[in-house]
Amino acid sequence: MKMTSIKMKKILEEKLANPSFRTSYNREKDTFRIEWKDSGEGLSVELPNVISKFETNGEAAIDDFVSHVNEALRIMHKEFYLTGNEKNIFPVIRSTSFPTETKAGKKLVYRDHTAETRVFYAIDSGNSYRLIDQDMLENENWNAEHVAQMANFNLRALSTETKVDRVADNDFYFLVQQDGYDASRILNDSFLAEMAEKAKGELVIAVPHQDVLIAADIQNKTGYDILAQMTMQFFAEGRVPITSLSFVYEDGKLTPIFILAKNKPEK
Repeated sequence: MKMTSIKMKKILEEKLANPSFRTSYNREKDTFRIEWKDSGEGLSVELPNVISKFETNGEAAIDDFVSHVNEALRIMHKEFYLTGNEKNIFPVIRSTSFPTETKAGKKLVYRDHTAETRVFYAIDSGNSYRLIDQDMLENENWNAEHVAQMANFNLRALSTETKVDRVADNDFYFLVQQDGYDASRILNDSFLAEMAEKAKGELVIAVPHQDVLIAADIQNKTGYDILAQMTMQFFAEGRVPITSLSFVYEDGKLTPIFILAKNKPEK
């Protein structure tokens, strides 16, 4: 029997049952929200994405999702301090549709990146992380510029090791370290410059979801079609989708592109 949003909603309600949590369902947007009753902090998920993962990986996908949600909610309810956590501050790439403040009304620290992406900042706690908000800055007399400097410094220390696949005479490099900051490597200018230097054709970068970065050395028209299909698949399957568009990297700049089927992209 086909899994419906209502059935998935009931499954998640049962598995995430906690007297301290409150859940709701938005039928129009087909989203399920779970939050702390006392603070209103929580997260909303698109049920079709959860159903898609369930249909592909079965019960294990739901268990993995529930574990992720529980950890995220735990982190939201924990006190975090910037001072003493300088080495654990990292940048986090999100889409421009990602909310810039919490449900509790706290404004998140962020900066614009491209027309498709923004950069938020987080304190890493090992299994998850907490996004930094303006109140945290004010409480410790920090400023956004200092947070960004610390985050970028820590990002450069992360591995940029990639695995490469050659398809139809095009090279696709995959950065998947599974540390929560794979897509954030798009902010590592040295890494991008290094990839551009060894590219034989046009370097195109994709960050379809949080846990992958694709650097594509496009050497013929077929390469664009392959990258478009690849990016859409990753975007649909990712736990935290970012954007299905890709970015041409040229002269140190990222330009979003829309790849037309069987064609070179339009910038």
